[in-house]
Amino acid sequence: MADTKVPGGVQTEDLIYALDVGTRSVIGMVGRAENGRVRVLAVEKQPHPKRAMLDGQIEDIAQVSQVVGQVTRRLEERMGLKLERACVAAAGRALRTEQGHGTLELSEPGKLGEEQLGQLEASAVADAERHLREGEDQEQRLFLVGYTVTQFLLDGYPMISLLGHTGRSIEANVVATFLPGEVVDSLYAVLREAGLEVASLTLEPIAALNAAIPAELRLLNLALVDIGAGTSDIAICREGSVVGYTMATVAGDEITEALMRSYLVDYRTAEEMKAALGRNEKVTFTDILGMEQTCSAEEVLAATADAGQALVDEVAARVLELNGGAPSALFLAGGGSKLSSLREKMAQALGMDPRRVALAGAHFKASAFSDAVELEDPEYTTPLGIAVSAGLGLISDSYRILLNGRPAKLFRNGRLTLLDLLMMNGYGYRDLLGRNGKSVVLDVDGKRVVFHGEPSQPAVLVVNGAPARPSDVIHAGDKIQFIPAQAGVDRKVLVREVLERLDVARLLADGTPLDPDQEVPVGIRLTTGTVPPAREPEQPPTKPEPSAGAAELPLRASAPPVRQPEPPAREPEPPMRAMRLTLNDRELWLTPKPDGSPYYLMDLLERSGIDFEHLDRQVRLAVNGQSGAFQQVLRPGDRVEIRYET
Repeated sequence: MADTKVPGGVQTEDLIYALDVGTRSVIGMVGRAENGRVRVLAVEKQPHPKRAMLDGQIEDIAQVSQVVGQVTRRLEERMGLKLERACVAAAGRALRTEQGHGTLELSEPGKLGEEQLGQLEASAVADAERHLREGEDQEQRLFLVGYTVTQFLLDGYPMISLLGHTGRSIEANVVATFLPGEVVDSLYAVLREAGLEVASLTLEPIAALNAAIPAELRLLNLALVDIGAGTSDIAICREGSVVGYTMATVAGDEITEALMRSYLVDYRTAEEMKAALGRNEKVTFTDILGMEQTCSAEEVLAATADAGQALVDEVAARVLELNGGAPSALFLAGGGSKLSSLREKMAQALGMDPRRVALAGAHFKASAFSDAVELEDPEYTTPLGIAVSAGLGLISDSYRILLNGRPAKLFRNGRLTLLDLLMMNGYGYRDLLGRNGKSVVLDVDGKRVVFHGEPSQPAVLVVNGAPARPSDVIHAGDKIQFIPAQAGVDRKVLVREVLERLDVARLLADGTPLDPDQEVPVGIRLTTGTVPPAREPEQPPTKPEPSAGAAELPLRASAPPVRQPEPPAREPEPPMRAMRLTLNDRELWLTPKPDGSPYYLMDLLERSGIDFEHLDRQVRLAVNGQSGAFQQVLRPGDRVEIRYET
């Protein structure tokens, strides 16, 4: 057996770490591309200790990341290096596929390059997303996790490839696959907690197809069914192209749950019983009551018959619907494909000759080989496909976008804004907005005196050399430069600054004079000694008592005093030179900044009432009805909106 250790302390650029985060277990595979194939150097597998995923969706991020970490550490020990980047694939309960068409008219005939093809495919994917969203929830985030070009047209003629050709009109048909944002977010979160970066992303059926069915066989009408624990992923190809993907949420777990119900066992015991069916004539297990039992494999298999038939019927119906009929041949992959009699039942459900339904693995050698691992196991279909897809460049890179000189980590989408991309790459609103330094507010002689903190430095956002806004839509091939906003320095105030501001000789705290070079204490009442203390109100003179024996003279009646009307209450005058504008339909006055700098849109974020540290939906930023940029300068009379999108 060849030495699998690679010299060096960290993962080299050419070393592929493929990670299959499955419903039942995590499989890690390390390899590198050599002469048009991937050489697999090491494989590790670790089951989840309890059910942390359901139907391909991550439920318990902490537990799944712990298992990923265990697999990674074992591979690092075997390889003698640190693994930092992983290639992954996604599955999910809400997988959606849609067809799209794109057309690009050229002003004059010219040699077609990567840029034109990227624009063409992007328009086709955007068309697929438009179809998908018709009648759907417009608020749901959908991410493009993969797409396949099913046909190219050059001036109306079908073509296998357009690169290097010359023409006036080019067209592309694609099959695009989308997942909800929560599926994407949870996968990123697992890898992040396990200390890994995402090197590439694809969809599980795309990866499985790349491993099981080489491109030269795709002229035939073939179907691949990858039966995992939680989902059964399906891919169809014919006439040289992949024509569709779908999935069914019936898989190996249905068999496991049938055993749990029939024999009163827990999930792990049922999994062990299922695995023993193909190896032993007898199956021994301990039920939840602590009683050890032994049953024949035939009896246990009979207990799974109904669940197995339901799986077969559902998968067969999806294949027939997607393909428009039975395919010429069908390959079964994944751990669930090892179930006894599955091949025969699937052939019967599809009306196919049983000899045309086979386990995947026979064609793995076309794209991969290994001196250390037996690769023919159909359970290796997805991790091997992930490695092959990444190592041989089979993941379409028409949506390749550079962020600060490196490929951005994202699930491709037909329409992404700069804000979407930045947040998917670990940046947040604070990186866009910055934070003004904290101001110091003093109480001097009963009046409020403010010393503002240093304003933040706005973020720099440039696309292809031109300034851009977070709401701008990005396109294939864009080069983005992003410098996060720099927080302003918190204000510290010396006593002498207060003396200069108020033009007074001294400042006292609780009656004690302060040294001009010391920092002003905050939170206590300060005085300057220039305001005299308040006096007690004078009492009106009392009427003298009449002297004894003196006659009282009658007082002349006088008219009652006339009460002067109080002036009507007036609104306080705005400060001189203050700027008036409206924020979310409310009038707002902004006093001039001490340094004379302008107000930016970002300065009003804290006045909007929105908690930008814990956003749960998109925020609309607009000035006078137009989309606004964080560093946009505000003018008197501007109408500003900073509110949640409705």
